[in-house]
Amino acid sequence: MIPATDARILLSTAPPAKARTVAAALVEERLAACVNLVPGLRSIYRWKASVHDDPETLLIIKTTAERIDALAARLKVLHPHEVPELLALSPEQGLAPYLAWLAASVEAPGA
Repeated sequence: MIPATDARILLSTAPPAKARTVAAALVEERLAACVNLVPGLRSIYRWKASVHDDPETLLIIKTTAERIDALAARLKVLHPHEVPELLALSPEQGLAPYLAWLAASVEAPGA
């Protein structure tokens, strides 16, 4: 089991048409234990001297600190944006059985 301090919650957004594909790949490739998709967001942001207003889906990604670099590298490949959003949050606590499941879900098979 991993301590709660090794678990990570990552936040990203993606265009609605791509969010499921990105989420499924991260889970299938064992980079994330789970990705929650929260549809219906609008993001207003500045990019290259213009203000944009786009529909997006929030991805709430659960992984471990150890997997963040590999996940970030894969996200850059999968994501349609030149600079995908990726922010990591560190939980202070978590339910022990959930943390054990999370860690097992991102382990390489046979590890």
